[in-house]
Amino acid sequence: MSQDDVPESLRPAADSDRPRGILTPSDRDFLLGRKTDYTDHSKKQKRNRIRRRVRNAILDFSILFEYMEERDRETVFDPDDEDRDAYTQGITDMLAFLHLGTMGYHTPFKDMLSEGVGKAEQRLAGSNYRMVNVEFNVDPVGQIDVDEVVEKLENEEFAKLTDEELRAFVRLLTMSDDFSPEDTGEEIKDRVDEFAERVTESAEAREATFEELTNR
Repeated sequence: MSQDDVPESLRPAADSDRPRGILTPSDRDFLLGRKTDYTDHSKKQKRNRIRRRVRNAILDFSILFEYMEERDRETVFDPDDEDRDAYTQGITDMLAFLHLGTMGYHTPFKDMLSEGVGKAEQRLAGSNYRMVNVEFNVDPVGQIDVDEVVEKLENEEFAKLTDEELRAFVRLLTMSDDFSPEDTGEEIKDRVDEFAERVTESAEAREATFEELTNR
């Protein structure tokens, strides 16, 4: 697989010149299929080494959480502007990897996520008395009535649209051959100022009505 064959969102991560992380450059070339002259035995050895490295990286996070200095942690999560999208993608994919990898694990992912966020909140507060509720639910998006959604849009009944309907409708829209993200993006940008102006007008009208009602 050449650099051009890698999805655009993965190109920063797949860069051959990127220094070693959990994976060595050789590991990346192996997983990306850039190097194929492995025997069955060497492939097995390579996979074993990668698995061990990932397991030990997971254990390392306990040390990083407890002992890495705050300034160092902040520096890690303050990438340069040109690297920000790749970092965001990496964090997202890390969570996806953990969620997928812990399917069937003896401790549910949501319990570990809840405990982890709780520990972070206690660290921020400097107190074990800091307690938070962390909600994490995976609700599959089912079928929607497209005609009903279109009717709501035509009637500008936006408040009646559910999050499920919006996500499913946008996904269906992107599957259309006539849909162009670039053209749609430009059209929306052209209407942003008009939308913002109307939002401001509605807020001002609301304040005026509120003052009138409360000053009687």
